[in-house]
Amino acid sequence: MIVHLIDGTYELYRQHFGQAVRHGTPAPLAATSGVLTSTLQLLANGATHVAVAVDHVIESFRNDLWDGYKTSDGMEPEILGQLAFMEEALRALGVPVWAMVKYEADDALAAGARIADASEQVQQVQILTPDKDLGQSVRGNRVVQFDRRNDLIINEDSVRQKFGVGPESIADWLGLVGDTADGFPGLQGWGAKSASAVLGVYNSISAIPDDDKQWLADGVVVRGATKLAATLAANRELAMLFKKIATVVDDVDDDVQLGGVNDWQWRGPTSALRAVATEVGNNQIVERAERAMVGRE
Repeated sequence: MIVHLIDGTYELYRQHFGQAVRHGTPAPLAATSGVLTSTLQLLANGATHVAVAVDHVIESFRNDLWDGYKTSDGMEPEILGQLAFMEEALRALGVPVWAMVKYEADDALAAGARIADASEQVQQVQILTPDKDLGQSVRGNRVVQFDRRNDLIINEDSVRQKFGVGPESIADWLGLVGDTADGFPGLQGWGAKSASAVLGVYNSISAIPDDDKQWLADGVVVRGATKLAATLAANRELAMLFKKIATVVDDVDDDVQLGGVNDWQWRGPTSALRAVATEVGNNQIVERAERAMVGRE
């Protein structure tokens, strides 16, 4: 089987802005309707084991680590206002929803991928998000990301091609470069190319020597090596903090119980779906769900 793990928060954004492009001002629940439709499309195409991770609240434990970390303050109210209803709608569809409070949707996806990867029933795990944080969870062709917007599978080779490092170094790469979307800056002067060049040799921040002469001896070729090394030496603790912030947590049992692969099998919608379909103004959802059930056990 293939397990599909969906980043519901990202999907809500994707649907909202897709609707905005097509309609200018989307209807109040248009993005939720879009999430239901895209999830049904996945099921209609044969997906059997599906779960959705959602940021029930935007703030997480990472806000206690860094004051500038992302909050709900910068989130579009049209999206923020649909999060809880989207959870309800997906449950009505019969899909497990992991609504995260202490952790984030990314953490639940990483935890779900770990659980699925350990199952002998599973041939492949697809994490449905292009978010670079989830590159940490990619493993060969067995655990991959699926960028639905661009119809692109991101496997381990793809991660290395894009970032110049493997999945095991993604958190270190983000610790040096930063992530403006998540609200932490990385180290001054460190960019994607320099981080890739240095981590391509040392793999982790903790293994990078303070002395740039050692870098040269180890075969690191990067512009401004002396300044980069000095910045890291003076801010190593900060870089390690940013790495911690960027590292996905793959055990979230103290927030939400994910269950096992068999718990994620789609067995059809609940009776609540009809009311949800009426509320979002898309009565075809019920019919599509019934069609998607044809031929299943």
